[in-house]
Amino acid sequence: MAQDDRDGPDPQHRRPAGVGDRTVAALGKLSEALETVERARGHLYSLHQLIGHADLMLDEAVELLREAGHQSLADAVAGDLLGRNVIAGRWTFQIVEDFDDGYYALFRALDARARDELVGGRRHLYEAEMKERRRSRGRPGHEARPGREG
Repeated sequence: MAQDDRDGPDPQHRRPAGVGDRTVAALGKLSEALETVERARGHLYSLHQLIGHADLMLDEAVELLREAGHQSLADAVAGDLLGRNVIAGRWTFQIVEDFDDGYYALFRALDARARDELVGGRRHLYEAEMKERRRSRGRPGHEARPGREG
């Protein structure tokens, strides 16, 4: 094995022969888009948990309103808001399920298909090549891969 091979990315982070720059760039952009969707999914789960927590907090709010003598307002909160769908016919768990089973599942499947068809399933080629361009070979903290420290 040549010195360059030992000080470079592992085989799963090397571009297959015949794969052009535009293909690597396209896969990088697709991966970046999926990463953004992953972040949005996290926010969706945050919404799910926050709305659920808020709904449970309404129990105490209703109790305190009743204790303070505000029966009509307590009844309105309990009857109109407590347990209400956040959008037509859905609680947040249903929104999460629809998102996961629809848009998110398709996005992940197409990302995997693109990688499988174009680069043998390799991931993060764009980033691996960027790392190779930007790192300082032979310097501590700039190793190509784990287990290659000085």
